Amino acid sequence: MKFAVLAAVAALSVATVAQAQEVLRIGAPLPVTGALAPEGAKLRQGYELWQEKVNAAGGVKAGDKRLKVELVYYDYQSATPKAVQLAEKLIADDKVDFLFSPFGSGATKAVSAVAEKNQIPLIASSASSAEVFDQGYKNLFGVYTDNSTFSEPLAELVKTKVPEVKRVAILARNDLYPLSLANEFDKSAKKRGFEVVFFEKYPIGTLDHSAALAQLRAAKPDWIIATGYINDLILVRKQAGDLRIGAKVLTLINGPAYKEWIEAVGPLAENVTTASWFHPAVNYQSEDVFGSSKAFVDAFKAKYGSEPDFTQASGAAVGVVLQSAIERAGSTDRAKVRAELQKGGFKTFFAPISFSPTGIADSYVPPVLQIQNGKVEVVLPESLASAHFNTGIRD
Repeated sequence: MKFAVLAAVAALSVATVAQAQEVLRIGAPLPVTGALAPEGAKLRQGYELWQEKVNAAGGVKAGDKRLKVELVYYDYQSATPKAVQLAEKLIADDKVDFLFSPFGSGATKAVSAVAEKNQIPLIASSASSAEVFDQGYKNLFGVYTDNSTFSEPLAELVKTKVPEVKRVAILARNDLYPLSLANEFDKSAKKRGFEVVFFEKYPIGTLDHSAALAQLRAAKPDWIIATGYINDLILVRKQAGDLRIGAKVLTLINGPAYKEWIEAVGPLAENVTTASWFHPAVNYQSEDVFGSSKAFVDAFKAKYGSEPDFTQASGAAVGVVLQSAIERAGSTDRAKVRAELQKGGFKTFFAPISFSPTGIADSYVPPVLQIQNGKVEVVLPESLASAHFNTGIRD
């Protein structure tokens, strides 16, 4: 609550200054507290780096106007119903022009209904489940590709590089995105002739995975897949280590792409595979305010002192996509901006972004990653690879 009050006060003070200058006001419900707080903090870093960069350059160009970017945040405390309430508040009370999504597929799906009802384009920073984008909405646009773009390359990699793998175990957080992702892995594994010998869901907020992991171990899998968020997967990896559970391949999504996950699990991170929509190793030349992937990474390091991960990058990516659409439209008129978003063809530092008719990005292939010697290495696609794929997970 304290954060929400401070944010509102900050918004009011900015609004006072804005009387002398036109602004582009964007609403952003964030999980500042609760289980998703780490992810919320990352999104905010990406948003604010883009905001700082754009405002330093004079603002967003909308026809003959230059608009300063104003971000209005509220803390939805990692609770989806509160995210919906705050999205409504941002539209009705704060009069935002556009919305950035909350974190994750579940909250984004819920808030997208609010955006659609009010005909406000919602740019989703962190939703990849088909269930979010199959609602027939015209105002929802997501910069992530769908979950099968993770499961398909990883399943093919394992089939090709580790032919002795036959048995697969899947442990999934019972939440929209992690469960959707697990279902995609189930399909991709079976498609290639793997036997899925274990598939279990764990409740949101689970603080002890030992019973499920003991059952998983009894199934004797060669490839273990677990889905969830950072805190979930720190606990899963530590408890799997305590129970001395080994495998030829261990895939955890989304956790290992984050520096704090690697630091939290230490040597247990070695050879764990994951996938991500962005990694500092990519180097797209872009037509956005950053100019290239490398320039974005350098700007992020200069501001925050570390390399960006995919969540921080996607926070900035939704900004550059919205900015590009407004500048193409020459206006902040929502219908005109929506039309530009639907056309796609955005050359961004994050990736080339175009959207399918449902609104999900369909224009790039995310990299497959593996932790080697405490560092994130790209193992696919080969054009971006920084290391060869290793097999074997310590127990």
